Amino acid sequence: MLPRDAYTQLANIPMCRILNGMWQVSGGHGRIDPDAAVTNMRAYHQAGFFTWDLADHYGPAEDFIGAFRRQMLAAGQLDGLDFFRAFTKWVPRPGPMTRNIVEKAVDVSRKRMDMNRLDLLQFHWWDYSDERYLDALNHMADLRDAGKIHHLALTNFDTIRVRRITEAGIRIVSNQVQYSLIDRRPEQ
Repeated sequence: MLPRDAYTQLANIPMCRILNGMWQVSGGHGRIDPDAAVTNMRAYHQAGFFTWDLADHYGPAEDFIGAFRRQMLAAGQLDGLDFFRAFTKWVPRPGPMTRNIVEKAVDVSRKRMDMNRLDLLQFHWWDYSDERYLDALNHMADLRDAGKIHHLALTNFDTIRVRRITEAGIRIVSNQVQYSLIDRRPEQ
């Protein structure tokens, strides 16, 4: 296991400070052996890296999470799943956001990941001129209240939209933003 300070909490979710990113399984990085991927996930998990960052559009990422969970259950390692965290994203095309559209997307992720409730659903919307992102978030909040999502979060929203969302009464726990040695906009 990692040192105690390698862990923290997001809202009431215990998590590792270092997340295992699954963007590379989305394609363009060579062939991926699904069995080897899940085996490697177990090695990371056993080493204490139990928090995963993924998205509905990262190819088979959500399917790998489901396979990993089923493998742990089959091996009788239920206690290992107590600390397992999968933070997925939903990035819909801007357009109508009915309850049915939102719930179908959430249910697809839940099924792929073999989870009754998503630990954290991070939402991204790239066209701020289409304010139906608020409809989507309101429906996600209803699904959170119904027990299908534990926590709602955002990804790459600007300050103006985060303020608008929170002023609308929608509880979010984080906003994952792009930050690197090259792109330091979050410091501004």
